[in-house]
Amino acid sequence: MTISIKIGDREVGEGFPIYFVAEIGINHNGDIETAKQMIDVAVRNGVDAVKFQKRTPELCVPPEQRGQMRDTPWGYISYLDYRLKTEFGQEEYQEIDRYCKEKGIVWFSSVWDIPSVEFLQQFNPVCYKIPSASLTDHELLKKVKSLGAPVILSTGMSTMEQIQQAVEVVGTERLLITHTTSTYPCEPEELNLRAIQTLRDKFPVPISYSGHEVGLIPSVIAAALGACLIERHITLDRAMWGTDQAASVEPGGIERLVKYLRVTEQALGDGIKRVYDSEKPSLMKLRRYQ
Repeated sequence: MTISIKIGDREVGEGFPIYFVAEIGINHNGDIETAKQMIDVAVRNGVDAVKFQKRTPELCVPPEQRGQMRDTPWGYISYLDYRLKTEFGQEEYQEIDRYCKEKGIVWFSSVWDIPSVEFLQQFNPVCYKIPSASLTDHELLKKVKSLGAPVILSTGMSTMEQIQQAVEVVGTERLLITHTTSTYPCEPEELNLRAIQTLRDKFPVPISYSGHEVGLIPSVIAAALGACLIERHITLDRAMWGTDQAASVEPGGIERLVKYLRVTEQALGDGIKRVYDSEKPSLMKLRRYQ
């Protein structure tokens, strides 16, 4: 049985081409023109979709962190003010929707709270992603499930028991589960790519990988291990200000990674052992006993 879900007009799952998502997230630092440049990078390199993050900072920032001060491009401000500065609103998302349609690329967003889900409904997104931080927010999961759209569930910072509970809430009918480690950047020894197979064995849904590592190799290995969707943060320059920039991939890296993923899906084949026509000259020339 083929296990897949539909994101837009694409089937995503076992036996289908790898779906590559470029996570812009908040790497735009609150600037819509920067976001559009990142969309352009994704389009030029054949990325399947770009993703943003939508949250209500007043709800998502823990009370004890709201007043913590930090140096930012906007000056020495509180953590809550920083989150508000990087949050896109109605005008910016209307422009994202318009620009992505103009460029012919799919966009969607992580949703961190119920008001963010309600805000994004106006754009009829192809799917909703539940970030790792919200996996245990069962009211949020119920809200997203009620919309009938595909759901991507990220599993960083989570135990198998917590993942199981979240799956029971959201259901498996239109679900894709993402393996990830919520460290930015993540060291190789904590990527735990074998968990992709663990999740494939446990849940009858497509499994994907969201990488926060430096470099490209683990993401390619994840595809070889069966991840049907690969997500990586992208940036114009890793030296840009922001918490996610160091774990992001620059334009040249995106170009290489897309190529590597396409080669990987070709190289994996169908698993049926056969003699290829291209081998027959060697067979005739090199094998003594036919």
